[in-house]
Amino acid sequence: MSEQSAKPYLVRAICEWCADNGLTPYLAVKVNAQTRVPAAFVKNGEIVLNISNSATRRLTVDNDWVRFSARFSGASQEVAVPMNAVSGIFAKETGYGFSFTIAQDPVAALTAATAPQEQDIDAALEKDVKDAKEAKEGGKGKPRPSHLQVIK
Repeated sequence: MSEQSAKPYLVRAICEWCADNGLTPYLAVKVNAQTRVPAAFVKNGEIVLNISNSATRRLTVDNDWVRFSARFSGASQEVAVPMNAVSGIFAKETGYGFSFTIAQDPVAALTAATAPQEQDIDAALEKDVKDAKEAKEGGKGKPRPSHLQVIK
């Protein structure tokens, strides 16, 4: 049997703590394909939502979803955020709360982690040009043999 995530429990706890202390709970969300939020308010793939009782109707925070109805620019909209898209919960007034890591698609994460960065490519090209120039001039730019050994 797999262990349940503590994230939904922490989100509910901070919401309750904010309500008890007269603070405003804000939910930070990394928008993905399952997230239902007003697109006009999404910036850089993220949105921050006021989930206080005065800003929402029918707020439910279960183990899989945060759902509520809220007004955006005067128009009522239904919001549904999968728990795996929640990147943080905090009190607006104090900043106290929790941030969470967002699990990425394994293939996308591997591609991003192993793809060479543009600056790395530029640095490698500059080094190759410098090494070639030094080798041509007979300087110290000659490649050294590897110091690694195969051990069986």
